[in-house]
Amino acid sequence: MAGFFKKLANVFTRKADIDWDELEENLIAGDLGIRMTMQIVDRLQEMKRKISSDDVIDVCRQEISDLLPAENLALQPIVGRPVVILVVGVNGTGKTTSSAKLALHLKNQGHSVLLAAADTFRAAAIEQLERWAERIGVPILTAKYKSDPSAVCFDAYQEAARERIDFLICDTAGRLHNKHNLMEELKKIRRTLGKLDPDSPHERLLVVDATTGSNATSQAKEFHAAADLTGVIVTKLDGSGKGGVIVPIQSDLGIPTRYIGTGEEADAFARFDAKEFVESIL
Repeated sequence: MAGFFKKLANVFTRKADIDWDELEENLIAGDLGIRMTMQIVDRLQEMKRKISSDDVIDVCRQEISDLLPAENLALQPIVGRPVVILVVGVNGTGKTTSSAKLALHLKNQGHSVLLAAADTFRAAAIEQLERWAERIGVPILTAKYKSDPSAVCFDAYQEAARERIDFLICDTAGRLHNKHNLMEELKKIRRTLGKLDPDSPHERLLVVDATTGSNATSQAKEFHAAADLTGVIVTKLDGSGKGGVIVPIQSDLGIPTRYIGTGEEADAFARFDAKEFVESIL
């Protein structure tokens, strides 16, 4: 996204007057969303002096900083029961890889982790998570191809509780956000886990691809309705994605970004830091 703002600054450098329509188009093109774009434009129009590219950058920085939560606290274990993390998303966003990277992230913090291969609709997904589990040294619970994903999560919770595991990460099947029956299945998984612990799943994390732009916000809206999301994992923030999707998902839906993926390596994954994000894009 830093490249986007550099491009925006160049537009202002070569122009004596602001073309407000062009400004709006550029801000929207940066995936900031309609609401944030209009907030920025309104702030700039309130300024009673000639607007420069520096003014645009400063206002963008302030508006985004004011929006994003100042803190993103690390996940903590719960005494006497596993913390259940349900990972959801559409196909192709890096959901299974993100589940494994999150497991490694928590393991590196000294926590015990169990992975559950609840994407039973694709045999390849089960195999992929098994390879990741072996690679990062984390136990995994699997079931047969086309098994009931709710049953997989149920069995995984029981094992995690029995073995006193700190975190249980359930990797669910990729599903289109506009397919009613698939979204209903997510609700069933939540109900099943809730029978074992009324607060479970404690975290519901949506994985979105930074390169998909405004479509990521649409995905978040539909998954939020089905799973009551507690956060987002944004992947492909390694230069290919602008990262602007973080802003409308927070401003329009109130869903914070919790983690970011910045590359293909297992450790290219980190807890989201709002201050670092704003500084990097501006």
